[in-house]
Amino acid sequence: MDKRLITVGLVILAVAIFIKTAFVLLSNVKIDEFHKTAVTFIIDSSSSNNSKLPRQIQYIKSLCAILDPEDAIKIIKTDKTSYLIYEGSPGEGAAITKALKKYTQNGSNQTSYGEAFKKAVDYSLTMKKNGYNTSIVVIGAMEDNGDMDKRINWDVLPKNIENTKKYLPELSIMFAFAEPEKLDFVKTKLNPVLGENKLIIVNEANINKANARFIKAIDR
Repeated sequence: MDKRLITVGLVILAVAIFIKTAFVLLSNVKIDEFHKTAVTFIIDSSSSNNSKLPRQIQYIKSLCAILDPEDAIKIIKTDKTSYLIYEGSPGEGAAITKALKKYTQNGSNQTSYGEAFKKAVDYSLTMKKNGYNTSIVVIGAMEDNGDMDKRINWDVLPKNIENTKKYLPELSIMFAFAEPEKLDFVKTKLNPVLGENKLIIVNEANINKANARFIKAIDR
């Protein structure tokens, strides 16, 4: 009888210790709060980027595939002028493919990155008001050779991004597929403003590693 009581006592003690340990561990686990994200893509449809366009379109689709159904995307195409060609859910693969195929063909030999970037920031500010975190993904050769008023002013852009962060403190920006020297220039200009975690610079040779960095940049 004594042995049985001792055994029961030990079992009760073990269960009590297990419950207390589990409670302590679970109380220290922090559940990450999910924030839906609005991602604005800028895709270069100019002739200078034409040879890389098929792979870049596939890359956009791969990024959309790892986003959440609650996220939202917009796609801006840029050649001589820039305009929105898709907005909606990242899960609407057929619609995304159709828009990219229809509106990125036969582009001009000029670009309008500055115009596209301004629109991307404006859309991001609007989406922030609707409860989204924001990210901008620029995909192309970065040959900014269009009208002067449609080019990126790299002396002004860092200041504009710094001011924009007052309203979009979580903003992350990715530049992908340009040549390394152009990407290095971008990093020199924007890294002091965005920092290592919120600025993603990736060339074609390392594009396969970019998705993990992108997910981290949008706090997933």
